[in-house]
Amino acid sequence: MNKEEKHELVAALAEQMKEYGNFYITDTSDLSVEKVNNIRRKCFENDITMQVAKNSLIKKAMEAAGGDFSPIYDVLKGSSSILFSKSGTAPAKLIKQLRKRSDKPILKAAYISEAVFIGDNQLDTLINLKSKEQLIGEIIGLLQSPAKNVISALQSGGNILAGVVKTLQERG
Repeated sequence: MNKEEKHELVAALAEQMKEYGNFYITDTSDLSVEKVNNIRRKCFENDITMQVAKNSLIKKAMEAAGGDFSPIYDVLKGSSSILFSKSGTAPAKLIKQLRKRSDKPILKAAYISEAVFIGDNQLDTLINLKSKEQLIGEIIGLLQSPAKNVISALQSGGNILAGVVKTLQERG
């Protein structure tokens, strides 16, 4: 790979980091070509883009993308693959599924909406993460619940209140 090709790869990786906002760095070393191709096929089926690159190029792409990726730099050793996804949890679920049949890929690090997760022990945490949209939906649901209760109380209580006022008026 010549210098120009490396620049193009770094620029493409940096653009994907910005575009997707979520990426996982995994270790797929010592896997056969057949197993790596199987992982690529599963990634494609789950709308995940897989890219294999040298650690130095990944680091340069992170620097070019901006943001604070410094905690991830320490895990850039050995063979690294990057999984890009619009969903923060899809790659974690895929890794968990693939690990039922093999001990790899191993999660080195994940970058999800500006949060960094380091180590394979974070896999279950990543699987259970809620997306920004899910959290907003839950908050809206929680906010709407008391308002609905107040409105329904006012509506049903309005009839009672009108009845009380009418009764008091008739007595007076």
